[in-house]
Amino acid sequence: MPSAAMKPGRKYTFADYRQWPENERWELLAGLPCAMATLQRIHQKIVFEMGLQMGLFLCGKSCEAYAAPFSVRLPHRDEADDRIDTVVEPDLSVICDRSKLDRYGCRGAPDWIVEVLSPSTALRDMNSKRSLYEQHGVREYWIVHPADHWIMVYLLDEQGHYGQPQVFGMEEPTPVSLFPELSLVWDFMAGETEV
Repeated sequence: MPSAAMKPGRKYTFADYRQWPENERWELLAGLPCAMATLQRIHQKIVFEMGLQMGLFLCGKSCEAYAAPFSVRLPHRDEADDRIDTVVEPDLSVICDRSKLDRYGCRGAPDWIVEVLSPSTALRDMNSKRSLYEQHGVREYWIVHPADHWIMVYLLDEQGHYGQPQVFGMEEPTPVSLFPELSLVWDFMAGETEV
């Protein structure tokens, strides 16, 4: 169904989502379609460079990294895929439980999610999706701000909540809590002012 045919206020599911045109990028949050941002050069550069570092580190390990477009279905309980009403496409996802992976992407929470902020989706990434990822048990959630060159890191505590985020600048490597041997470097951002 083309986006023009979507009915305001109607709730959709993954069954609907799979029928939408591949050239349109959407997420479903509690059944409501949310258009994804038009990707800018710096956004793609950050996703590519971070994904490269993650992929090199994870080579030969049990966890796998994926870049968008990559669907993550977040069921409420054990409902069938066609009934799932929340589907996100994080910029980067790391999944350590391979039983969550299937031909559609990932069913269940990734261990680590990275979202690179775009002006049109920044509030969603910082509020709605942060709450969603916390609720579903994403262990580590990074928000990368291209314009201001900072990274906000949320870690899931033992009670299943995100505490106060840690904020890092891009002047130094950023440690990954999930993988203590890994820190991401930001040399590729030196001199970047276009956002």
